[in-house]
Amino acid sequence: MTALPAPSRPYAPTRLWTDAPAFTALALLILLAMAPLLLAMALDPRLSGAEDIWLKPLKFHIALAIYLITLAAFARWLPEGMRASRRWRGFVALVCLCVLAELLWIGGAAAMGTTSHFNLSSPLWQTLYSLMGLAAVTLTSASLVMGLAIHRNPATGLHPAVKLSVVHGLILTFLLTVLTAGYMASTPGHHVGTPLTGATLPLFGWSREVGDLRIPHFLATHALHALPLWGLAMARLAAGPRSLTLVRAGSLAFTLLVLATFAQAIAGQPLF
Repeated sequence: MTALPAPSRPYAPTRLWTDAPAFTALALLILLAMAPLLLAMALDPRLSGAEDIWLKPLKFHIALAIYLITLAAFARWLPEGMRASRRWRGFVALVCLCVLAELLWIGGAAAMGTTSHFNLSSPLWQTLYSLMGLAAVTLTSASLVMGLAIHRNPATGLHPAVKLSVVHGLILTFLLTVLTAGYMASTPGHHVGTPLTGATLPLFGWSREVGDLRIPHFLATHALHALPLWGLAMARLAAGPRSLTLVRAGSLAFTLLVLATFAQAIAGQPLF
């Protein structure tokens, strides 16, 4: 009897290594690097404002590891020729270098007892802030490049609604993040107004007194998670063109949510 081929497992976690080895390896390295950060938090009593000075580096390690793993998961739907191309491998290497630069900058500032973001205390820190802004745009552009490539790939094997939601999520992650982060970088800080009591939302640390530009920025960076989940749901609940219409409506609603929280923050109003 002829053996049947093993069934394809398009969602198998092991595909992360074959489809995006650099993104996967760097994500694991970032997660492992959290161990010394946690040790530093336990041993170092210094604060930055009202927070542990090592909390920001820890948050960025978590956020960038999630971002890279998500890109690695979506890389399986890139055109095969693109994944094997020298140009794509070079772009991936550039993105990884930008991620490492961001983490070294943020962690280095914490080790020196100062802040990374909004630090204009010297020409050196001003230059680093500008360069890291360019690095942030570069690493975020990976979502745009992948979104456009998946859109052009006719052989993803995805349900049309899921494919559309993945494309929308990746592209909107870049567009909305550049909008919110770019504006925030042009201001003296992420608060719009002066907090009096320091009341914040637990876990996230968002201000409950004044506008906080981190809220729309946070939502923007997670479009590549929220919209594909919406697309999966719509693929199950609706059929044919209706599922695509619902995906487009969800993408529009998410965009309006980001813009509404952005406008609210600029107006100096807390979300909660």
